[in-house]
Amino acid sequence: MNRALTTFLLSCLSPLIFAQQTEIWVAPGGSDANAGTKEKPLASLPMALRKVRELRRLADPGIADGAHIYLKNGLYALAEPVFIRPEDSGTAASPTIIEAAPNESPILSGGIPITNWQKGKGNVTGLPKEAVGKVWVADAPRVGGRLVEFRQLWVNGEKATRAKDTPYPLMNRILSWNKQEQTCWIPAPKFGDLSKADGLEMLIHQWWAVASLRVKRIEVQEDSAKLSFHQPESRIQSEHPWPAPWMSKETGNSAFYLSNAIQFLDQAGEWFLDTKAEKIYYIPDPTDNLATAQVMVPVLETLVRIAGTVDSPVSNVIFKGIAFQHTGWLRPSQQGHVPHQAGLYMLDAYKLKIPGTPDKKSLENQAWVGRPAAAVEVSFANHTSFDNCRFEHLAATGLDYNKGVQDNAIRGNLFKDIGGTGIMAGVFADEATEIHRPYNPTDEREVCSNMLISNNLITNVTNEDWGCVGIGAGYVRGITIKHNEISDVAYSGISMGWGWTKTINAMRNNKVVANRIHHFAKHMYDAAAIYTLSAQPGSTITENYIDSVYKAPYAHLPAHWFYLYTDEGSSYFTIKENWTPSEKYLQNANGPNNVWEHNGPQVADSLKTKAGIQPPYQYLIKDRVKPDSKWGINKENPVIVELVANPDKPIDKQRLREVLIRAKVNPNALYQWENHYVIFDKVQDVFVLSERLKSAFPTTKVKTYYDLFYEFNRKRCDGGQKTGELEHTILTTNLVADPVLQNDYLAYHANQFEQWPEVARGFCNAQFQQVLLYRNGRQLMLVISLPKGERLDKLNPKTTENNPRVEEWNARMKKYQEGISGTKPGEVWVELKAIR
Repeated sequence: MNRALTTFLLSCLSPLIFAQQTEIWVAPGGSDANAGTKEKPLASLPMALRKVRELRRLADPGIADGAHIYLKNGLYALAEPVFIRPEDSGTAASPTIIEAAPNESPILSGGIPITNWQKGKGNVTGLPKEAVGKVWVADAPRVGGRLVEFRQLWVNGEKATRAKDTPYPLMNRILSWNKQEQTCWIPAPKFGDLSKADGLEMLIHQWWAVASLRVKRIEVQEDSAKLSFHQPESRIQSEHPWPAPWMSKETGNSAFYLSNAIQFLDQAGEWFLDTKAEKIYYIPDPTDNLATAQVMVPVLETLVRIAGTVDSPVSNVIFKGIAFQHTGWLRPSQQGHVPHQAGLYMLDAYKLKIPGTPDKKSLENQAWVGRPAAAVEVSFANHTSFDNCRFEHLAATGLDYNKGVQDNAIRGNLFKDIGGTGIMAGVFADEATEIHRPYNPTDEREVCSNMLISNNLITNVTNEDWGCVGIGAGYVRGITIKHNEISDVAYSGISMGWGWTKTINAMRNNKVVANRIHHFAKHMYDAAAIYTLSAQPGSTITENYIDSVYKAPYAHLPAHWFYLYTDEGSSYFTIKENWTPSEKYLQNANGPNNVWEHNGPQVADSLKTKAGIQPPYQYLIKDRVKPDSKWGINKENPVIVELVANPDKPIDKQRLREVLIRAKVNPNALYQWENHYVIFDKVQDVFVLSERLKSAFPTTKVKTYYDLFYEFNRKRCDGGQKTGELEHTILTTNLVADPVLQNDYLAYHANQFEQWPEVARGFCNAQFQQVLLYRNGRQLMLVISLPKGERLDKLNPKTTENNPRVEEWNARMKKYQEGISGTKPGEVWVELKAIR
């Protein structure tokens, strides 16, 4: 070693060696030339890690009891990710602990501030007239001589909206998708000429995922426009079968919005980056003061990378009380983003011309996926942990424990305002591995095992990629997910498993226990609070409290949400003692040996108070976001499915009952009028039932009545409780063809309880237990439920008894209704009789 280097190392280390110190201090105002004491702190975490690394290399006795790196209060702007290597490892007796200084809140940030905002002057090409005079402008940042591109902008800790063509929460509907041309038709945008809007993007909602597509060309033809897209996402989006754009007359085509054009900049809180002019345009909210506001944009995608190797893992490194903020994710801007599920994006995907693989003879598609970036990425590491940390204002995944991670813990952290998944764990599929192949590596050190995820608050995550989840676990073993609270997520709360296979694989002995999951499925259905895939022997889902599924306005199937959902290949699970408002569960193509015991509203209410974050961590609750006031909450209602048979080919009722039994529907829940057959019952999966009915009766029209637009129940009466068993009377009619009158009819029913309270009072007087009105197009289905043994013709007169306003209501409603096809002249409502 040369003399100069020796002198340098001694100057860095001697205060620590001779004083037997195990503390290294870091502060934003420090210097990396300092000794790292409390009085003379370093400026950066990487330098502190280097000092600890050198102490360990030299076997310094002062570090025998561990090393504490204390970060003082402030924002640490990172120029590159902090890289923690095997040489940074501690031991059980001598861990490396990276923590906030006492009572302080340090932030590791991948962002840079935007300052020097000026009120916009002069004409800006493409700017809408309504935005003139409201826009503020700042220079876009440059780093390393290059313009910084970004997809997020935060103003005083609130994420602003990248300019888009519809205000939240509205979206438009596509008109069609052409897979051969790889093009999409949409209604013509009303924002002027978008043909030169470089960077224009389309977000499309499809089943359980969204896709973000870069628009290559937009061609307007009268009232429609044809979009073509850049590669590779254009090919993948049009070739992959699952999930694909949704086309339906009943529930509407896939919803979409366009973004990233200055023509869309017309709402307060929106921004646009002009990469050619190198300017940022922003319309402030009334509360914004851009002279003093903290405006941040991300530069880094990853803040901390903990990476060992299979033979030399990182070990015994602990983070405490650190905040991780301001990361970006540019793949959607550079290559598009077409996810398969849970945010894993497809690198290639297509439908098989001849189905079948060695593991699954019926498989008709293949796909290979990549993994989104994360603010903190961990691989080949053991005995590490994150305690009392904050993961906020992040573009993709928050914290990701990937491959080769054992005996790690994630406890008492906040995950909030995250574009993707809060916590990811385990391998899903390597980029070279087809996603349906069971993962069972020869070297078991690759498997994510014995991980604890407990007492974390995960709220307002998945707010950009709506197909992501609160906690996403792939091929994991011995993972325990307990006492977490998950709320305000766009899709599922916890997703555990991968592979869609009954084959025994790396997964087993996983536990999902005592979590509180509520206000989920905000945008995407085919969702559940807890969702599983594939064989996982010895695994349990117990004592969870689940409530409040959002009414997603653009869901492909409005009833396709669940509290618990064991999907393809799920096997060897024990699912018991979970509190849910109803038993709306789905078991789809499961494997063997699943045990379901005592789940639903009958589970003891005491479980509600025990589930979720435990008392030592309840300080987190103050950061829970409030439920979105623009969204309603679902409850399980019976559904109506109608079969309209050819009059010359009546339906085989025995075969119809067999289909119902197979779909776990009461075979006596059948009603008939002429060639119309109606099923009215709670249905586990109405889409599966509908498809089975179409297959069994190919000449019959099958209609599902998803739109329950009116509901009366006994809660509106004194006493408020339903009687025991009910009998249902089902009637049907059409709305008149005039759209204006149709809207009037719907408005009357939307406001009936406030403006016509006498109608509900009449229902109470007549002992009606519930009144439901469903709609499919013009056709209405009315369900009146009475106590068992009562008759409608006996009770109905009581609705108008001493109640003339009900007679007035009935008279008004007549002008909006007409009989369905096949009714007699003057006949309006017809009754479907129960089939016994």
